[in-house]
Amino acid sequence: MLKGIDPRLNADVLYALRDMGHGDTVIVSDTNFPAGSIARETVLGELLRMENLTAGEVVEALLSVLPLDTFVDDFAGRMEIVDNPGTVPPVQAEVQAAIDAAEGAHRPMVGIERFAFYDLAKRSYAVIQSGERRFYGCFMLRKGVIPPEA
Repeated sequence: MLKGIDPRLNADVLYALRDMGHGDTVIVSDTNFPAGSIARETVLGELLRMENLTAGEVVEALLSVLPLDTFVDDFAGRMEIVDNPGTVPPVQAEVQAAIDAAEGAHRPMVGIERFAFYDLAKRSYAVIQSGERRFYGCFMLRKGVIPPEA
């Protein structure tokens, strides 16, 4: 255990988050996502796991140390439901609530079509597979910056 570090974050995840730069993306996937094959195509090249947690719990833990990009509208994204892209299921509402809590304001995620999400995931820095079993529990987070101290 470390002081000030969410105990849900493991060493591999912390390494990846620290190594990412401004604008790099990380994918949080559910258990049905082709995480292993897609992760092999990412910058990191291997799958990270936080498999005993829901997607909302993973995002909450990540956002305890990861700043979101404030310069772009696609700072966070959710995989859209096929043939019903405007619907936001409970798993996505939970992640939106975690983002809102971390940001201190409502910043809505962008919707990303399923196959476009797969392509985006392949170009991401890393994929973290959660233990989320609900459908459409797949998300993208874009790393922001931490400003210098005044």
